[in-house]
Amino acid sequence: MSWVIVRVRGAINVKPKIKETMKIMRLNRVNHCVIVPENDVYKGMLNIIKDYVTWGEVDADTTLLMLESSGKTSGNNSYTKTELKESSFKTIKALAKSLTEGKTVMRDVPALKPLFRLHPPRKGYEGIKRSFKEGGALGYRGDKINLLIRRMQYAKA
Repeated sequence: MSWVIVRVRGAINVKPKIKETMKIMRLNRVNHCVIVPENDVYKGMLNIIKDYVTWGEVDADTTLLMLESSGKTSGNNSYTKTELKESSFKTIKALAKSLTEGKTVMRDVPALKPLFRLHPPRKGYEGIKRSFKEGGALGYRGDKINLLIRRMQYAKA
């Protein structure tokens, strides 16, 4: 399995350890999103930045939607089938499935930027100071992260 992590809060008054961890994960701005494999290393990093991000298990359809609408190449162009020929995947759907299952990490896919720049969610966040369990937007969401990602995609939401 893989997690999708979305930065919810900004950079004002952030402690240096949290700022460095988010820099390592490439979550430099609000509404930036990354897909990472579910393992102990990322679990420890999420424990550090839990008050600034939300995360959960991503499904293949949501990953496919993000790749098609928000996937970018190094020239800030859309990620298309021509760039896909440089990798070992035949279709974008196969790439999305591999990313979702955690077999591939985004930095190993040539010509694909390792993050997604998403729009703010339709109808906004639930509140950026409380955890998801308390009715806010921060922390672990489980499968409900897919609903948030779809609210953040304007192309085919």
